[in-house]
Amino acid sequence: MEITVMVALVIALALFFDFTNGFHDTANAMATPIATGAIKPKTAVALAAVLNLVGAFLSTEVAKTVSGGIIREGADGVQITPDIIFAGLMGAILWNMITWLKGLPSSSSHALFGGLIGAAIAGIGLHSVNFVSVVQKVLLPAVVAPVIAAVVAYVCTRLAYALTSRHDPETGSKLTQKRGGFRTGQVFTSSLVALAHGTNDAQKTMGIITLVLISAGSQAPGSGPQLWVIGACALAIAVGTYSGGWRIIRTLGSGLTEVKPAQGFAAETSTAAAILASSQLGFALSTTHVASGSVIGSGMGRRGTSVHWSTAGKIALGWLFTLPAAGIVGALTAMLVHTGTVGFVIAAVAGTAAVVYMFIASGRNPVGHHNAVEVEEAGQAVRFAKKKAAAVSRANNSKGDRK
Repeated sequence: MEITVMVALVIALALFFDFTNGFHDTANAMATPIATGAIKPKTAVALAAVLNLVGAFLSTEVAKTVSGGIIREGADGVQITPDIIFAGLMGAILWNMITWLKGLPSSSSHALFGGLIGAAIAGIGLHSVNFVSVVQKVLLPAVVAPVIAAVVAYVCTRLAYALTSRHDPETGSKLTQKRGGFRTGQVFTSSLVALAHGTNDAQKTMGIITLVLISAGSQAPGSGPQLWVIGACALAIAVGTYSGGWRIIRTLGSGLTEVKPAQGFAAETSTAAAILASSQLGFALSTTHVASGSVIGSGMGRRGTSVHWSTAGKIALGWLFTLPAAGIVGALTAMLVHTGTVGFVIAAVAGTAAVVYMFIASGRNPVGHHNAVEVEEAGQAVRFAKKKAAAVSRANNSKGDRK
């Protein structure tokens, strides 16, 4: 197949992956504020889309890690070809679609790396992968970042409740503090998470497109993404974000733990801090791992609530299988594409058919802003509790006056 045609097709596929990354990872920023009623669902995804767009322009360190760190390319490495990158993207997209259909917040980042590594090994060999860089900038952050985020969210949640402690209304004391301010604060912290998501996740697709251009000889090895690449990736992830990953929003918003405003504020703060720090260090961090860890930590930090460990276990299994599953699909696709134009066409048709099938299957049990009941009820419960407390206080005052 003509190299320019292949490059164009791979770039289009990369942008589609960026789109799936957007609707797959919307929950990272907006699940908790939706769950507490801080932001209306449609407003939340629109805000996340705009901030993802802005965030994509703020840094390119992660893009350089992807384009020049994971795969040994250039004069001192291997000559990676566009068909290998095509195979890697196919593995990443199919895993993203499967986990989205199941409402499982897996890592789009690890799906991308797994698909790319599997395709490179099958198409070129083990020597094509920079395993030191994979361990340092992918695997270690995947283990350490969620744990740190969970600990920070736990401490922040405990502090939030300690600093805004209330007296028991039954003792006759008035409520000394109100926590409604945390709901307002969530607007800002969730916005920061969305901005941070744009600085980290959109860059991964920028890195892939840059790698394609380098492999085709259209760009010098070791150089960063071009301006049009940054703009295209920013737009793709923003459109995907606005589409809304409601299935995963439901899982993170109410499937792991019951989220209250103070918890949500703590979880979002720790998530944003971890992602922004990783973006500046060039770590290709999984924002999904960090967000899930933060939600679990905040659930452990609030007394009287519990973490649904069965759901957490399913998410952990998804994390465990993401790299190898996407890698296997990427490797199989690479072997098929390596046979020639016919193999490429078969891989493209089969992959497209699988994606279309999963979109159709999702329509059998649709989940959207209009029927994400668990999310919206959580927010109503918070508001109802405040109204009930106020009503009890007024009733007690009225009885005191009559006496």
